[in-house]
Amino acid sequence: MSKRLTVPKTYKLAIGGAFPRSESGRTYEVLTPKGAFLANAAKGSRKDARDAVVAARSAVKGWSGATAYNRGQVLYRVAEVLEGRRAQFIDEIAAQEGVSSAAAASQVDEAIDLWVWYAGWCDKYAQVAGNANPVSGPYFNISVPEPTGVVAIVAPQDSALLGLVSVVAPALVAGNTVVVVASEQHPLSAISLAEVLATSDVPGGVVNVLTGSPAEIAPWLASHQDVNALDLAGAGALDWVDMQIAAAETLKRVLAPGDVVASPERIGAFTEVKTVWHTKSMV
Repeated sequence: MSKRLTVPKTYKLAIGGAFPRSESGRTYEVLTPKGAFLANAAKGSRKDARDAVVAARSAVKGWSGATAYNRGQVLYRVAEVLEGRRAQFIDEIAAQEGVSSAAAASQVDEAIDLWVWYAGWCDKYAQVAGNANPVSGPYFNISVPEPTGVVAIVAPQDSALLGLVSVVAPALVAGNTVVVVASEQHPLSAISLAEVLATSDVPGGVVNVLTGSPAEIAPWLASHQDVNALDLAGAGALDWVDMQIAAAETLKRVLAPGDVVASPERIGAFTEVKTVWHTKSMV
């Protein structure tokens, strides 16, 4: 029997439910911490970012309009598929980060558990964050959280999977759509996660993943008029103050760089509050 050829995986972008190469045709080498070649990844451009924002905007109505219970089911399905591809993610993380298989397995397990935790918040967050307000007069006054819209995210740069999950999942819980710039050094697991999302009932355009240079892509997303919010979790090495200024010109909600902690407050960072008045009686 003749030897078979290894089929190397091609890591592309994830935009609108499809996996295109960068429109610029650019790629860059992904290396191990010791400098060994792992793969070529697409180097996203401003045009790719613009396409991702268009895809995210077109998906807002469907995703935010789904019931909270349905969003929870979809996100739980993502965790199920992640569990089924656990071995692949362990191998990718061990190679990219130069850690042991045990350490990589721990990161994958924590990422799956975190995804399940956020999935459980989908049909609970409105009850926790919303409330009936006491008012003087014969009225009901009710406040409920609503999604902000399109959220641009700079993922943590030192983590292949867990950091990415920790910023993407909470934005999805409330019904937002996402354009995320993955870790430049560790992008492979981000595209593999996008493949999981594409086979887990997540509608196309809800999560769009760009690989490449955050320094090139993030400032443009910060100034884009169709982006409603900006999460700078992984922007520590960038000039994030300038990005805040650019975001302010279009009145974006901005979450500054800092430790990413699993919390309902992270869901609330990308919600708006709608308050409704209604008469108690016409008599």
